Amino acid sequence: MMYRFLSVGLAVLLSACVPTTELPGPEQTPRTTGPMPSPAVQRQFVQVVNRIEPIAEQLCRETTRGVNCDIQIVVDTRPDLPPNAFQTLDESGRPIVGFTLALIADARNADELAFVMGHETAHHIAGHIPRQEQSAMAGAMMGAVLASMSGADEAGIAQARDAGAVLAVRNYSKDFELEADALGTQIAWAAGYDPVRGAQFFNRLPDPGDRFLGSHPPNAQRIALVQKTVARLEAGQ
Repeated sequence: MMYRFLSVGLAVLLSACVPTTELPGPEQTPRTTGPMPSPAVQRQFVQVVNRIEPIAEQLCRETTRGVNCDIQIVVDTRPDLPPNAFQTLDESGRPIVGFTLALIADARNADELAFVMGHETAHHIAGHIPRQEQSAMAGAMMGAVLASMSGADEAGIAQARDAGAVLAVRNYSKDFELEADALGTQIAWAAGYDPVRGAQFFNRLPDPGDRFLGSHPPNAQRIALVQKTVARLEAGQ
């Protein structure tokens, strides 16, 4: 297990929740400074890592084959970033779960941190990055074929290929988020946290609603899924 406050540069394949960006060089100065976690909140975060990470890694080893289950949890220390968390892979394929300082500072309790951490590790366990890549490739191919059959020129085919990839990924993104919510709930619950309480952070996020080809499900749907999953776990199912 490893927890560090650090800035990391990642070679990103696909981010299951949000895209990451290159970190600023030493000559760059952040434009603004956001809230910084207090020492007590930092200690709370470390405690959550120490309880969630081994549970997630064990579940990963038990339910996957040929998957790197050595999860590294890191903190992006750039103070100008908004509250955010993501899951990605480094150049060697090691799973990375990242948090911004603002998200850690914004969390109201350990249950919220645990739920978010469980959700992000669940993206890796469920294989969402390779599944997104496969969907994008299939969508791109279909878009290119249809454009070619319709007589489009090279530029039109390229545009259709890109559009097909985006549509294919977004077609599955809501399902991926719900899968990660359910599996993340299981991870947080197994680590001794209250996922229902943790999922209350959805109430502080803008509700994406039920937009066509939206990337995230409605907040109410996600909270209801967490409640249903916890009820099932408590019943021993």
